[in-house]
Amino acid sequence: MIGRLRGAVAEVGEEEALIDVMGVGYIVRCGQRTLQRLPALGEETLVHIESQWSESQGLRLYGFLTRDDRRAFVLLQAIQGVGPKAAMAVLDVLSPAELASAVAREDKAAVGRANGVGPKLALRIVTELKGKPITDGPVLMSAPSSAASAPSAPAKPAATGDAVAALMGLGVAEVNARRVVEAAAAKLGDEASVQALIKAGLQELGR
Repeated sequence: MIGRLRGAVAEVGEEEALIDVMGVGYIVRCGQRTLQRLPALGEETLVHIESQWSESQGLRLYGFLTRDDRRAFVLLQAIQGVGPKAAMAVLDVLSPAELASAVAREDKAAVGRANGVGPKLALRIVTELKGKPITDGPVLMSAPSSAASAPSAPAKPAATGDAVAALMGLGVAEVNARRVVEAAAAKLGDEASVQALIKAGLQELGR
C-alpha cells in the first residue's frame, strides 16, 4: 500500500487533489483543512497517505500533511459509525492536538461541530479515544480535566482557537473564521500570536 507521496500539486478540487509524482498523477482525497494548506499549483509537497480498498470503490488514497493527521484519521475510523467522510469532517474542525484536548476535557460539543457528527456519535468518539495517543506531542488527554492542566496545551492550537473565538465574537461565521485562521497559521508559522492571526484573518476576509 502507498504510505506517502512526494510530488507537485497538479490540481486541487473541492474534495481531492492531484499529485504528480514523476509524471504519474495520483488522485488523493483530502479534508478542507489539508486542501487549504497545500502549496500552490506546480510546487512540491509531501502528503502522508492512508490507503483503503473496497470492492465497490477500489483503491482510494486519503492524504494528510502531517503524520498526526493521518494517525487521528485511522483512530477515528476504528470507532463504530465513523467512516472516512465523518473522520475527515472531524479533522476539518479540530486539528489532532485540538481533538486530543477535546477528548481530555470530554468536550463532545467540540467534536459535534463536525458535519454529519451528531451528539451520540460525538460522545462515542470522545469516549473511545480516551487514553489513545492522537499526537506525538504532549499527551494532554491523560492529564486531569481541570483549569490547572490548560497551560500544558500546545501553543499553536490555543492561539488558533483564541483567534477563531475572537473573529466569531466580531460576527464572523465559525466555518469562515476557522478557514482564515488556519490559512494565517500556515503562513505565519507555529509562533504566530493571537493578535497576528486575527489581523491576518481579517485581511483575508476583507479581500
